[in-house]
Amino acid sequence: AALTVRFLTRRFIGEYGDMEFIYSHNLTVDGREFLFHIWDAPNSQQTEDGSSEEKRIQWADSFVLVYSICDRASFNILPLKIQFIKAAKEGQSQEKVPIIIVGNKRDLHHQRVVSSEEGRLLALSLDCGFYEVSAAE
Repeated sequence: AALTVRFLTRRFIGEYGDMEFIYSHNLTVDGREFLFHIWDAPNSQQTEDGSSEEKRIQWADSFVLVYSICDRASFNILPLKIQFIKAAKEGQSQEKVPIIIVGNKRDLHHQRVVSSEEGRLLALSLDCGFYEVSAAE
């Protein structure tokens, strides 16, 4: 949520609850205006059968999966989530689904438990893009 709000408002707010939101945003790129929607859902927001996550996957055209470089569990869940997304989206068509992996909290390097290299290698092995950022900075 902090990364989404930072992107949309250019402000950093450090604390969020486990709330799910859909944001709409206009963005101009190379003189063209785009309207896009962001479904920001914390990892804990799903039912036991995964139906909520399936609904999000069918709704979306692309995915940004964010983990904390200070939280190994948030990183370790990514391969399973990406497999789930690819099975649901690419099984319907032959097009590759755009997925970006983002390591957040780069500013907290002293608390890092997931290296940049691990993030890059995971993204490479799963055919995803990769970035490391700091919502705070």
